Amino acid sequence: MKKNTSPVAQAGAIAFKIADDDSPLILLVRAKKTPEDWIFPKGHIEVGETAEEAAARELAEEAGVRGEPIGLVGTVEFQSGDEDVRVTYYLFIFVSEVLRKEKRERRWCSSKEALSLLSHENAADLLRKALPLMKTYLPQKGTEGTNAA
Repeated sequence: MKKNTSPVAQAGAIAFKIADDDSPLILLVRAKKTPEDWIFPKGHIEVGETAEEAAARELAEEAGVRGEPIGLVGTVEFQSGDEDVRVTYYLFIFVSEVLRKEKRERRWCSSKEALSLLSHENAADLLRKALPLMKTYLPQKGTEGTNAA
């Protein structure tokens, strides 16, 4: 029988940067508990921290990336051991590299590659939801040369 307790609150970061070909590159990290899994950086929300602040901190600690928050993407719930976990994910655009606290493998990949690497379908669903938001930050095609003298 399930306990009637609230889910453990966590926050996660879906981070991207703009590649040389103006497409988004998505950041994935290896999971700590199951290192064969590729996931988005995530972790517990600390006392006095908002979910968005926790997501930014986890992005820095797990991936060595500082990002600018763009907005809420969505929430995922799952079972971890005997705990219910609820992770609220935020979209971040890459700003700079920072010193990593954790030495996990990380990878910047195309959206297609990220969708195939992500170990959990609910994470892939979040990425699909975030992609249109990312596209608004990409350079617009067809505007080159309009200011030519």
